[in-house]
Amino acid sequence: MSRPAPPQHWWKRNVMAGERLIPGRPLVADFPTPGTRIQKAYHDLWDAQNGSEERKKKLGNPANLPRPWDPTTCLERGLRWELWLWLDQVVEWVNSEYVWEATGGGCIPDCWPRHPHLVHELAVLADQRRKAGHAPTSDLLENWHRYVLPGFMDRMRQRLKQSRDDDHQPWPARSRHARLTSEQASALRLRAFESDLVALTHDDLVQPARRQLTLLDGGDLIDPDTGEVR
Repeated sequence: MSRPAPPQHWWKRNVMAGERLIPGRPLVADFPTPGTRIQKAYHDLWDAQNGSEERKKKLGNPANLPRPWDPTTCLERGLRWELWLWLDQVVEWVNSEYVWEATGGGCIPDCWPRHPHLVHELAVLADQRRKAGHAPTSDLLENWHRYVLPGFMDRMRQRLKQSRDDDHQPWPARSRHARLTSEQASALRLRAFESDLVALTHDDLVQPARRQLTLLDGGDLIDPDTGEVR
């Protein structure tokens, strides 16, 4: 027995009641697909571990390959551009699919590119979700729902707090960062580093090397440096 279709005005009533029901819209949206350059970067990384020896040799040192979860490794301009577009789509997707209450820092802000900590974490968040979506079981996706996404949202709210508004406040830690990178503070840190290196070479701190003894057939131990039998 077929199920009767809902009346044509049902969605109007639900929308007026504030429910998120729009005709023709799926109940959930697909996770954004990265661009072709990013997909190639992921494919190269997979080949670097699982490909043929010829393929591995062609790719070279895997440490030199771009890794989309670490934007600083994506140096090619086209790849970098695709990464920013993908992360922007991921932000829109997370806000649409997982955020119900927009107040209190619930949404990823539209100014996320102006917050380096968000840029770094969003790249990892997107990579983890992409990986979970390709897994043969739901374990990684459960982990993403249970730990990755909530952890990201909690850290974002804690770091941004209420300092961000529509006018976008200046970086609150700017003055402290300026002191950190000042010539005077840098010189003091360098002197501390040099002092540590000097301490490593001080006679009182040099630990004598432990001699390696050799076991003879009779059960005795012999010091190979002195010939002493113990």
